[in-house]
Amino acid sequence: MGKTYRIKDIAEMSGVSTGTVDRILHNRGKVSEEAQKKVEKVLKEIDYHPNLIARSLALKKNYHFITLIPSFAKGEYWDKLCEGIDKAEQELFSYNVEVERMCFNQYDKSSFDELIPRIEKADCQGVVIATQFHDSVVKLASRLDQLQIPYILIDAFIENTNCVAYYGTNSYDSGYIAGRLLYEQINPTENIAIFRFIRKGEMQVTQVMKREEGFRTYLAEKNYNGRIYSVQLHADEPEKNISILNTFLEEHKEVNAGIIFNSRAHLLGKYFRDKGENFRLIGYDVIDPNITCLNDGSITHLIAQRPEVQGFNCIRALFRHLVLKEKVEQINYMPIDILMKENIKYYNNYI
Repeated sequence: MGKTYRIKDIAEMSGVSTGTVDRILHNRGKVSEEAQKKVEKVLKEIDYHPNLIARSLALKKNYHFITLIPSFAKGEYWDKLCEGIDKAEQELFSYNVEVERMCFNQYDKSSFDELIPRIEKADCQGVVIATQFHDSVVKLASRLDQLQIPYILIDAFIENTNCVAYYGTNSYDSGYIAGRLLYEQINPTENIAIFRFIRKGEMQVTQVMKREEGFRTYLAEKNYNGRIYSVQLHADEPEKNISILNTFLEEHKEVNAGIIFNSRAHLLGKYFRDKGENFRLIGYDVIDPNITCLNDGSITHLIAQRPEVQGFNCIRALFRHLVLKEKVEQINYMPIDILMKENIKYYNNYI
C-alpha cells in the first residue's frame, strides 16, 4: 500500500499553506496561478487520490460548534465578524458543520457568566470565545478543558489557556501604534483624553486594557509631558454622554485630541462634528459610521483588524483540528491596518 499523504504533507512539499491546498483539493475559493501549478505538480508526483473512505466517514458525523460573542446590531463590528463565521459555515456545509450563536451583553459581565452552564450542557464539539471578560473566559476555558472540548479565542489572546488557536491582533502593539499616530498630531506637552464606555461587573475589557497599555507605553518612551484625562461614558445613555462631554470640554478647553479603544469612535466623531470642534480623534474598526467620520475628518485614523477574516478562520480552525486532524498554529495575529481618509476606499474584507 502506498503512503498516505495529508494536506499538511502536500502543503510542505508544494511550499504553500494548508488552506491553499484545501481550496485546490476541494475546488473552493481562489488561489494564485503559481500556487495552483505548484500543488498540481506535487499531486501528480505522488499520484494523489482523494481519501474517499475518510471523507465518507466525516460525512456521517455532525459537528456542532458554538460561538460565544457579544450581541450586535446590523453593521456593527461583531456583525462583520459573523459574516466570516457564516461564510465558513456555508463552505463546510457538506461536512455537516453547524454553528450555533450565543450572545452576551458586552457591557455586562454577568450576561457572559450566565451562558457558561448552557455551553457545558450543550452537545457541542467546539467553541469560539470572544475574550471580553478575562476572568470569566479563564473559568470557561478551564471547564472546557475538563470536558475535552476544543476552543478558539478571538478578540484578545489570553495566556495560560489550552486554546487550539487565537485569531486577532496583538492588542498591545495596536495600542502602541495608536500612541504614535496621536503623538505625531500633538506637541509633547499637550493634554489629551482617553474615552471609555462603562461596563457592569468589570471596568474594562481585556483587549481595551492591553491597547491602553501599549498606547501609554509609546507616550512614556517619547517623554510625553502632557496630562491624560479619562472620560467615562455610558453604553446606553446618549443624552447623559452629551452632558458629560459638554462638561469635560468646558472645564478642559485645552484638550483637542484623544482616543477611544473600540468601535464606538463614531459616537464621539459625530459629537465633535456637530459642535464644530477641530478635535483629533483616533478610533478602532472599519464599520460604516466610523468610515463616515473618517471621510468627513471627525476621525483622523482608524485601526482595523479584519473581523471577517477572524470569524472565517476560527471556524475553519476547529474544522481542521477536529475533522482533518491537522495541527493548527496556536497564535495567529492579524495585520494591524492603519486607515485614513486617503486610503479607506481601497479597503476590503479579504475573504
